[in-house]
Amino acid sequence: MPLYKTITIDESTNVLIWKIEESYESLCEGIELTEYCQNRVDSMKSDIHRRGFMSVRHLLAVLGYTDHDLYYDELGKPHLKDEKQISITHSYEYAGVIISDHPVGIDIEKQREKIHKIAHKFVNEFEKDYVAQQDFEKTRVLTIIWGAKESLYKLYATAGLSFEQHIYISPFTLDYPFVYGAVNYENIMSHYDINFIEFEGFTCVYALPGTDV
Repeated sequence: MPLYKTITIDESTNVLIWKIEESYESLCEGIELTEYCQNRVDSMKSDIHRRGFMSVRHLLAVLGYTDHDLYYDELGKPHLKDEKQISITHSYEYAGVIISDHPVGIDIEKQREKIHKIAHKFVNEFEKDYVAQQDFEKTRVLTIIWGAKESLYKLYATAGLSFEQHIYISPFTLDYPFVYGAVNYENIMSHYDINFIEFEGFTCVYALPGTDV
């Protein structure tokens, strides 16, 4: 079982990451999907997307859940029937979940040069100067900012939220895997604690409400 990494954040919050090495058929063994999720996976044309989807179900099993404990709201946000908070991600050969008593968000991204081409879509004026100072590690920095904003977008789960206009990431150092984030939406400001880890050319970012909130 390729459970790649487990991170215990506090007594109620855990991050699990799966390295996807098995075939789709192998990942289906021992997993019973709801009709809704079976239809979702059947409609996926990409094999890696189907394998990522099933890997998440194995991560749920590690935490004592089945697919029947999971449901999605009208925005596509996942929920657990026991009212624990959950966020899900998968990218290429990695999948991850975070489960907590607190609102949470998680994202895994592959570090790719192409992120420079879309940076203008998610980097705002607050972050632009800091990013411009990164001569040699700009891809890593942009990937962390994107992952942080994706995590906050999942946590906030509000239609109309803009990565560029409403989500702000503070300057940070790659030597210290901690970032502050904020969401300013409809004149309401909320603050978040964000952590990142990097492994094998990937970045995982996860977010929780700020400890001072």
